[in-house]
Formats: sequence, C-alpha cells, structure tokens
Amino acid sequence: MFVSDFRKEFYEVVQSQRVLLFVAWDVDALCACKILQALFQCDHVQYTLIPVSGWQELETAFLEHKEQFRYFILINCGANVDLLDILQPDEDAIFFVCDTHRPVNVVNVYNDTQIKLLIKQDDDLEVPAYDDIFRDEQEDEAHSGNESDNGSEPSEKRTRLEEEIVEQTMKRRQRREWEARRRDILFDYEQYEYHGTSSAMVMFDLAWMMSKDLNDMLWWAIVGLTDQWVQDKITQMKYVTDIGVLQRHASRHNHRNEDEENALSVDCTRISFEYDLRLALYQHWSLHDSLCNTCYTAARFKLWSVHGQKRLQEFLADMGLPLKQVKQKFQSMDISLKENLREMIEESANKFGMKDMRVQTFSIHFGFKHKFLASDVVFATMSLMESPEKDGSGTDNFIQALDSLSRSNLDKLYHGLELAKKQLRATQQTIASCLCTNLVISQGPFLYCSLMEGTPDVVLFSKPASLSLLSRHLLKSFVCSTKNRRCKLLPLVMAAPLSMEQGTVTMVGIPPETDGSDRKNFFGRAFEKAAEGTNSRTLHNHFDLSVIELKAEDRSKFLDALVSLLS
Repeated sequence: MFVSDFRKEFYEVVQSQRVLLFVAWDVDALCACKILQALFQCDHVQYTLIPVSGWQELETAFLEHKEQFRYFILINCGANVDLLDILQPDEDAIFFVCDTHRPVNVVNVYNDTQIKLLIKQDDDLEVPAYDDIFRDEQEDEAHSGNESDNGSEPSEKRTRLEEEIVEQTMKRRQRREWEARRRDILFDYEQYEYHGTSSAMVMFDLAWMMSKDLNDMLWWAIVGLTDQWVQDKITQMKYVTDIGVLQRHASRHNHRNEDEENALSVDCTRISFEYDLRLALYQHWSLHDSLCNTCYTAARFKLWSVHGQKRLQEFLADMGLPLKQVKQKFQSMDISLKENLREMIEESANKFGMKDMRVQTFSIHFGFKHKFLASDVVFATMSLMESPEKDGSGTDNFIQALDSLSRSNLDKLYHGLELAKKQLRATQQTIASCLCTNLVISQGPFLYCSLMEGTPDVVLFSKPASLSLLSRHLLKSFVCSTKNRRCKLLPLVMAAPLSMEQGTVTMVGIPPETDGSDRKNFFGRAFEKAAEGTNSRTLHNHFDLSVIELKAEDRSKFLDALVSLLS
C-alpha cells in the first residue's frame, strides 16, 4: 500500500522501534541511507544496516535476522517483485519499501497490512485497478442437490437443473474471459522496466517535511539524482524537473554565502547550482584526459579512429588552447585560461556538432581547496563500491563508499576519484577495441557484444553497474560510428565473464539509444521468457531485472531463444 503521510505513517512508527535497514548496492541507495542515518541519529533510533547486492543476499539476511526485528526498511530493492512471496515473513512483520524500480508489483500495492510503499504518487505509476487483477475465489455455487425437492414434479426438477447448468457455464466463461483480460493487463503493466524518483530525494523530502533537512542531506539528494542521470535511468526531462526542485532547496540553504553582513566562514560547506561542462572528473584530471575518457566527447569525435584523434586536435586548436596547458592537471592551468574555459569549450563544441556540452548540475565547496561536481562524487562512489581490489570483502567496499560521502572522509573520496579515472580509461579502451575488432554484431532484433576472458581490464566489468555503464557507452559510440540506419535503432545485449571456476557470465540488456528514448527496458521479461523456454541455467539475482547471470555453455541456446522471442 502507498504511504500518503511519510512522517505519520512511517517515521513516527519506526522512531520508537529497533529497525533493520536493507540497502541495495547503488549510489542513490547509499545517499538515501546516509539521509536516513542522519535522521535516526537526531532521534536516537536504533537500527542495524545490512548491504544487499541481490535477492539471495536479501533472503539470507532476512532469515538470519527476522526473529529480532518487526520493522524492516528496504532501500532500492523489493518494490518490483511480490515481497511476501519471496521472504515468507511472519504475520506481524512490517516492510517499508523506498525503491526507484518500476513497475511496482501489484500485490505490494494492494497489501494494506504488511507492505508500506514510500513512493511518490506523482510518478506515472499507472497501477491497474484492484478489480481487474484480484477476484474472490468463493463463488456462490448453489447446488440444487442441497435443496429438498419433496413433492415437486420431475419436469420442474429438470428445468431447474438445466438453468443451473447454463448459469454455471456462463460463470465459467466469464471467469475465463476475466483471466485472459487480467493476463493482458498484467503483461502491459509489467512489460517494461524503468525508474522513478530518486530514493535520496524521497528521503530528503521526508527530512524537509520534519524541518530536519541539513546542507549535507541536500548534497546527498543531489548525488542520488545525479547517479540516476549518469546511469541513464531517467529521461532528460525528469532530470531537469528534479534539478529544479533541488535548486530551490539549494538557494534556501545557501543564501547566506551571498549576504556580505552575515557571511559564513570560508570553511563551511557551500552548495551552488552550476551550468557546467559535461566532462567527467575534468577538475581533478587534465582537460585532455577528460575529453578522451568522457563518453559524450569520445563518441562524438570517434576517438578510437585516427580521424577522430585528428578531430580532437582540431577542436583544441579551434579553442586556442596550447597542448602543454591542456595536458597538465586542471588545477595547474593558467588562471587566465580557466576563467573563460566553459564558454570557449561550449562555443567550439557547437561548431563540432556537440550541442549539449553543458549541463545543469551542482557543485560543493569545502573551504577554498576542495570543490567537487555532483557527477565526480557519483563516479568516485561507484568505483569504490565496485572496486575489484582483492584485499577487501564486498561489505568493506560498501562501507568505504558510504564513508566517502561524508565530508570528514575526503581522503576516501579522493581515492575513489583515482579508481574512477582508471575505470573510465578502461571503459574507453574496451569500447575502442570492441569497435575496431567489430565485436558488436547485429543478431536481428538486437545488437550483441561479448567480452572474452583474458581481455585487458575485463575484471573491472564483472559487476553489474560497471558493465551497464560500459554497455550504455558502447551503444552510444556504436550509434555514432555505424552507417547502418537500422542498427542505430537497436537495443544492445552485452556479456562479460563473471567467474572462471563456475563458468558463468553476467549479461545485461540496454534499451535503444534514441533521442526521445523513455529509458524503458523490456529485457527483464524477455530474459525470463528465454530462460524458461530453453531451460537455460540462469540466475535472476539482481534487483535490476535486465541483469542476469548465465552459464557460459547455455549462452548460444539462450541467445537463439531471445532472437526468436523479439523478432
């Protein structure tokens, strides 16, 4: 059931309880978790935090802890499946679900007792009506045998029996029609997977309603939204609308920075709205490296080709920037060049056909020295979370990423930025090798690309978020490089080796890269159907349904089934 008053029906309920917090492995969930932790700290709420990367971990953790808790909070997991069916909880367990995954499962929507959905009603949810999906099983089957028929004529009995048979037949037909209609309605509703309002924004809204919102919480909400935009989970329109909402909060919180009389100390946190460059990590890198490793510019210039490298040199010459300046750290560039850099880059980018070189975003300043754009923090946190470094366990990575969001742990954030640079470099090198060796092949209804075991940096792409980001960037670059018009409109399925010992691959499906794309993904259902039809050994463990694990031997029959399904 949807919660209408978050404060009364959620926060005040858990305030006096011990709660268990399940948090999914993504940046938006981390940010929502940070906001909730800050609120719990204000009110001395006792909680236990458990990171979960998939359904198996969620089930195991729930079984382990269900005796000790009555209230469970799930962040970015649990809305798009029948939660009670998966977890089989006791009757008195109550789940608060704050999740961006859509569509929301209908059983969760219409369960009034145990499932409470912390989901904004203004998202286009289009949930089917209750009567179209659920129906009372106990049909009135009045059998004539129960009635005493003393003294009535045999002919009357026969007539009554015939009427009842006709009535029963009509009921059965109606039931069959209703079930067919229900199947169609559910198919239309559950066919596409997409994302709603960022969970961090939903949690910030709660803090704001209770007048407990701080600048730090606002920054986490901004990072949560930026994560959705960086990973192409929401449309540009949705991003701009939500940025507008956060901009109003930012001016409310940071207006004292412009007021000379009541000015804050320079050491304070300042959040400002920026119309900044769409270049990854450019303020912590050299401008040249950033241009080469940002998907938007690398794809438009076609940097994997000699001609593309030449165009990049022409672009830099057009701006009038000396190579020596462009290739050194951004911090060390001449101040005179940095002052008008955004305008210079935007002007030249327009000549080279890159109309969206600048984007609405926010930056945060800690004193004079530390300045970060929201997208920098997203890349750093994501790299910390999915870091393949051997010394730490998965949970260690999660805690590192969670800590890097606090301003007291800037050293961890800087470490994350270094990991992010490595990841972005590896992404562009992998894209270049895939395109130069023609690894992206058309299978008919979709494009397919598979990374081989032994490919350089392949270990960086075994985790879902990194592989999804690589797939999206590869599809964008492929669309820019191909001359085949039909291929430009196709979605992409990508596979990367997961475990050598078990012989498994991670497979991810990406929707087509078109201008008006609504970011809806149909691969979740298609993967399920293809696996069922071929008895392929798959594991649908990830909270995003369009990411699966598959036995390498079953790959060819699985792909054949997928081709015939989508043709």
